[in-house]
Amino acid sequence: MLTNLNQQSILDFDKGDPTMYEAYWKSIGEDFKITISASEALSYFANPKSFCWFMLPKLEQEIRNLHNVVGNAVVEGRHIVVGNGSSQLIQAALYALAEPLDPSSPISVMSAAPFYSCYPQIAHYMRSGLFKWGGDAHAYDRDDQPYIEMVNCPNNPDGELRGPVVNKANGMLVHDLAYYWPQYTAITKPVDHNIMLFTMSKCTGHAGSRIGWAIVKDSHVAKQMVKFLEISTIGVSKEAQLRAISILEMISTNSCSTNFFEFGQFVMAGRWKTLREALEGTDILQVPNFPPRHCNFKRNYIECNPAYAWMKAQEGINLEEVMKEENIRVRGGGTFGCPSNYARLSILGRDNDFDQFLKKLPSIVKRLAHSKF
Repeated sequence: MLTNLNQQSILDFDKGDPTMYEAYWKSIGEDFKITISASEALSYFANPKSFCWFMLPKLEQEIRNLHNVVGNAVVEGRHIVVGNGSSQLIQAALYALAEPLDPSSPISVMSAAPFYSCYPQIAHYMRSGLFKWGGDAHAYDRDDQPYIEMVNCPNNPDGELRGPVVNKANGMLVHDLAYYWPQYTAITKPVDHNIMLFTMSKCTGHAGSRIGWAIVKDSHVAKQMVKFLEISTIGVSKEAQLRAISILEMISTNSCSTNFFEFGQFVMAGRWKTLREALEGTDILQVPNFPPRHCNFKRNYIECNPAYAWMKAQEGINLEEVMKEENIRVRGGGTFGCPSNYARLSILGRDNDFDQFLKKLPSIVKRLAHSKF
């Protein structure tokens, strides 16, 4: 908590709140306004004949359409499960994988460092007897126990395209693909894993709608995930689903004068370009470099522009504290399983906030240059 700072002056680059997309959706205006009458969507049920009985059939159709247009995931012959954002779906996936095993002790859930900082919180939150947080996947050395590895690709926080690292016989995988969209990275192929998680938050920017979805191969796993959702929240709001239907349909049919993914690519590429230019000529503060990759969606080679800047200072420096002294809130490396000289800075905020950060950057570099460690 930054209790000693003037709250009005703090630049918050901690959370991945995708407010950069507000400009695009404001430009759309009222063209895709949704009106829901008081008599609509009263029932718990959306499709009683489906295993995911609370998912509107039209939403499932639009999810499949969007993935086919972008080419980032195989959906043919796969089951779709809608959830209240990807955080709930992570919990649902962990439950679905662990519960049938009826483990005598909690199954270890892990991810390779730097891992998404919320994975430990999600695994610990319910204090479940089914699973527990097991830490950095690089350190896992058990051959005789089942485990669940979270594979985040592109990875939050560092943007790397990664696969599983443990690769043992008793392993189960959950692929978190929240950022596998053209505005962040090259779409090199349609991925096809057992459990793949996506979210409206990072796809379209509609974080407040709380819509995510899983693409699942195994029908029993999909049904177990639905069971978790049924018990925890009795499904997903139909109002949110109706909004998602309209938005996903607009994107997949490219119904607006400006292509949504081209807008996202333009903004992200511009921010990364100005950030790199601001850091040019100094090695005091570093960010990763990404080689261009061929993107099947763009049909060209593109540079990857991750949602976060994974910043590195000299060893011994607490980068989060240095940023705090400049009234900038970032997320320190320790929450990602890394040393304190690392920090994650969100690139997803409003233009004005990002511009203010760039103005402060020379002062940050100067402070780092004179830091004692």
